[in-house]
Amino acid sequence: MHTQNYPQLESVERIEAGFEAFGYICSREIATAVFLAFQLRKPILVEGPPGVGKTELAKTTALMLEAPLIRLQCYEGLDESKALYEWKYGKQLLYTQVLKEKLGDLLHGATGLAESVERLHQFGDIFYSEDFLEPRPLLQAMRQEKGAILLIDEVDKSDYEFESLLLEILSDYQVSIPEIGTVKAQVSPMVFLTSNNTRDISDALKRRCLHLYIPFPSVELEERIVRSRVPDAGDQLRHQLVEFVHSLRELDLKKAPAVSETIDWARSLLLLHADQLEENLVRDTLNVLLKFQEDIQTAQPELQKLLSDRG
Repeated sequence: MHTQNYPQLESVERIEAGFEAFGYICSREIATAVFLAFQLRKPILVEGPPGVGKTELAKTTALMLEAPLIRLQCYEGLDESKALYEWKYGKQLLYTQVLKEKLGDLLHGATGLAESVERLHQFGDIFYSEDFLEPRPLLQAMRQEKGAILLIDEVDKSDYEFESLLLEILSDYQVSIPEIGTVKAQVSPMVFLTSNNTRDISDALKRRCLHLYIPFPSVELEERIVRSRVPDAGDQLRHQLVEFVHSLRELDLKKAPAVSETIDWARSLLLLHADQLEENLVRDTLNVLLKFQEDIQTAQPELQKLLSDRG
């Protein structure tokens, strides 16, 4: 990515406009972070509550640059065989059978044990060559000839051991494979790491990244987002529903409604032919915004007050 010429990334303003063209309405802070990450050749660690557009940021960048998006979904126990590479064991087994069948031909004419072992060793090296290597997302991203967007999603769900694996890759965009040697990216990928803050990320990993925190958007920004994603929603309905969602987020909830849920709610209200918020309609569709029954029970007694407070 960083040896390519991308006019879309030449300024913060062009990034904002490019994102908006693909329906991603962002703050200037987000556009600035993407600009700096590209210019400085640094990964971005994007933190914030679920549903504020962290993953969508990487996806939209890939769309804007017409670059391949390679995604690694993190989870507890993730290791290098799933993240970086593994060997094609089935193919190795097949070749082992071929070797057994051709063993006589292979050793024909060998004099002594030492020469026989040397011949077998030469053949055995084939098993750990490029032909038998199965690249996983991290290695795939580094081997893209024209660069790629690498999304390491929900890195906070992985173990600290996995973070250690990332350090070499994110420092020099290279990785050491014992059987082959060092693989270095010809065109380093643009890397986004996302975190929902379920645990602290190590200082070593943070030092290698630019940090970007995406909070819930302001009322004005969220209205722009809803207008972009649900253009058929009228001005009054859009304003009312965004104001109401912001009121909900002030309650003591297990999970506050995300921006993605605001969009889903706007689409649901349109399907129900709503042009403004009414208490019964809100009560009937509260499950679109709130994903836990206890949160719904917390919000229901407050509906009348929330609606009146937000007009």
